[in-house]
Amino acid sequence: MKIVVLAGGLSTERNVALVTGTGVCRALREKGHQAILVDMFLGLENYTGTLEEVFDAPDGLCSDVRVESTEPDLAAVRRSRKDQSDSMLGKDVLTVCAMADVVFLALHGSCGEDGRMQATLDLLGVPYTGSGYLSSGMAMDKAITKRYLDAEGIRNAPWRDVVYTEADIPRLVQELEVPCAVKIVNGGSSIGVELPDTKEQLEKALHSILAYGNHVIVEKKITGRELTVGVLGDRYLPAVEIIPKNAYFDYEAKYQSEFVTEVCPAQIEESVWHEMGEMALKLHRALGLSVYSRTDFLLDAEGKPWCLEVNTLPGMTPTSLFPQEAAAVGMSYPDLCETIVLESMKVRKAEHK
Repeated sequence: MKIVVLAGGLSTERNVALVTGTGVCRALREKGHQAILVDMFLGLENYTGTLEEVFDAPDGLCSDVRVESTEPDLAAVRRSRKDQSDSMLGKDVLTVCAMADVVFLALHGSCGEDGRMQATLDLLGVPYTGSGYLSSGMAMDKAITKRYLDAEGIRNAPWRDVVYTEADIPRLVQELEVPCAVKIVNGGSSIGVELPDTKEQLEKALHSILAYGNHVIVEKKITGRELTVGVLGDRYLPAVEIIPKNAYFDYEAKYQSEFVTEVCPAQIEESVWHEMGEMALKLHRALGLSVYSRTDFLLDAEGKPWCLEVNTLPGMTPTSLFPQEAAAVGMSYPDLCETIVLESMKVRKAEHK
């Protein structure tokens, strides 16, 4: 098949998406597909061949990329684009997607997981991987996800939905309890997340998060072991425990292996794994998600799991958490990538009957 692996984009998780996309593209080429890596924001501006020949490009247009310890400079990425338009889609992106049999969405963050790209591809009539536009958009919004968690009776931290300005911060510092977790509603990779323990830290957190947006959820702070459970098709996979060497599983720890230890399958009671797996499946189905997702949990000192959030396009580098879970049930990375493609095409076909 001709497959466009759409990566990059212009979210704070841009570099993560490029690493995911490169891994997926090479895995699909290993399976015999004509896969190419296309940066959603930069497009094919550096490709010099003809569009008709693009699926035959050497190494699928992949390049060596890695995630740095700090988030990308998006202003610099904007300045680097030859076409200085306001479009989030780079040169020939829609054209080459329309030429493909399917688009593998290797995007992360607000420009790939929030449903806008999915809706665009729906309008083009191009199949794509993962969940549809509406469920993607709902799952990306932490406030909406929390409402679903509450409605479905899935254990999660008590929370409050807050839209605020600088002028509201003194009042909020008085009203909100600490310790707490303050999270931008559409963030990812622990960007736009603060975990204040004191009122002074809370005030600082509210000021700093305004750089990412003015809509947050504020949760009671739950402490415990960090775990995640993937859903593939209609089953849940083995859990992974994430043990950060810093205080928290922050941006640096998520993408720099020397800052984290990951254990798969997690060393937990089988009953706890099943409880988390059923919670993950329940949320996946409630939001109407498709093909695959990954739900994050905290396991408190009493052995009780608390659901944090769901990721509709989980990291898919060869060493990411979701591929580790698939490997634990005997599925290789190339097989996983191809399974996601094939199952997604079935879902898209059913949606458009």
